[in-house]
Order: sequence, then structure tokens, then C-alpha cells
Amino acid sequence: MENFSFKTLKNPVADILLKEKGSKFIGFGFPVFNESDVRNSLEKIRTAHPKATHHCYAFRLGLQGENYRANDDGEPGGSAGLPIYNQLLAHEVTNILVIVVRYYGGTKLGVAGLVKAYKETAKLTLDAAEVITKEVESDIEINFGFAQQNQVFTLLNKSNAKVLDFLAEEECTIIARLATAQKENISEQLSEMQQISFKFYED
Repeated sequence: MENFSFKTLKNPVADILLKEKGSKFIGFGFPVFNESDVRNSLEKIRTAHPKATHHCYAFRLGLQGENYRANDDGEPGGSAGLPIYNQLLAHEVTNILVIVVRYYGGTKLGVAGLVKAYKETAKLTLDAAEVITKEVESDIEINFGFAQQNQVFTLLNKSNAKVLDFLAEEECTIIARLATAQKENISEQLSEMQQISFKFYED
């Protein structure tokens, strides 16, 4: 079964605070859709917290979360990025970045203490966020004769497609966005119509 929807954050969430033996852990969550979103969000937090001891993070990108990274930013290996990443998995979210900023408070927490603190901060951050389910969408371009526009618009309406662009001349062109789940259905119906050509844009 192909997956046509995914869970992600509706809006960024910030300043989720956890205190552990004098250390402060501050969690941030961002919806992200590519690696430049990730870089920009990290940059923003590093600029906002230049004196923090560590900026640890994990992100997942892609429908199945196939593009991912966990970064310990100088903490002992596996004690920060991975516990954050595991929370992304536990919450089944993707296209998301969670950053945990740490201000060292003078008392070492040990690896087990760090794992617990980073995991807990990531969990609190995700719990504070509003998680939404988004449909995966595809863009389609349809070319047809002027006389066929009613037919084409009726079909697009039935598929709940959003028209992004419409050029009406002798030959008309429509660019529309629709749920990828509708792709097969609309392709079949368009294929049955005479003198209509169409193509989907791949991301």
C-alpha cells in the first residue's frame, strides 16, 4: 500500500525547558521540507543561543523518513542525537527537525543521564507541538481544446484539485494540484477523453 499522507508539525514549537542537576535543556521543533530548511532552522537557534554548550538535533525528511540524521554536537556518542531521533520515530513524524540546546550547569550527568535528559526534552517538545496529517500532493498539467474546458473542470472539481494556473486560448493549459492518492483515478479518466494530453510533474 503506497503511503499518501504523513504526520508532521503544524507550526514550530520553541523554548520547551527541562532542568537537570543545574543543566538547562531547551527544546525546539520545526516542520522542515528539505535540508536547507534544516540548515536555516539550526542557524536561527545557534544565533539565538550562542553561549549554549551544545546544540544537538535530529531530523527526518521524506515520506518514510528515509533521509535522516542525528547529531550529538560534542556530547558523548549516541547520548543526544539518537535519543532525540528515537522520539521522532516514536511519534511517527517526518519532515521535522528537533533541536535540544544545552546549557551546562557544572554537574556531569553521565551518558545515562544525558540520554534521559535529551530523550525527555525531545518528548516534551513533540508533546507540546500540534501534529497534523498532510496529504501528499502532485501537480498535473493538462492540455486540451477550448471546447473541452467544462469537461476538464468538472473532473478536476470531482478530484478536489486546486487550479494553480489556467491559460485559455485555442489550446488551453491547466496546471492543477491534487492529492497523490487521486493520481491513478484522474489519469484513467483523462486517458479516456479525446484530444487531451497531460503529464504529472515529479518533485
